Amino acid sequence: MKLVTAIIKPFKLDDVRTALADVGIQGLTITEVKGFGRQKGHTELYRGAEYVVDFLPKVKLEIAIRDDQVDSAIEAICQSATTGKIGDGKIFVSHLEQAIRIRTAESGDSAL
Repeated sequence: MKLVTAIIKPFKLDDVRTALADVGIQGLTITEVKGFGRQKGHTELYRGAEYVVDFLPKVKLEIAIRDDQVDSAIEAICQSATTGKIGDGKIFVSHLEQAIRIRTAESGDSAL
């Protein structure tokens, strides 16, 4: 099992969710986060005063999937989250040691 963590732009969330559903990914967890990478924030104008926005709003998706679903999930996220501009995000893949469904006590792939 793997845990795929993706950081994307908020307005791309619906596109990514649809693309993941199209490749058979059933569940995911979404968290609103803030951060920056190479873009290092930007300046905005508010009531005539300029100020720096250091941390940009992003969405973090966490998806627990079987090993055989990893490539299709990554491809779906990449194709649906891209804008071609800086700040599109990142995808991290980690090994998932164990998963347990609380209601039925199923574990492993059957818990996903």
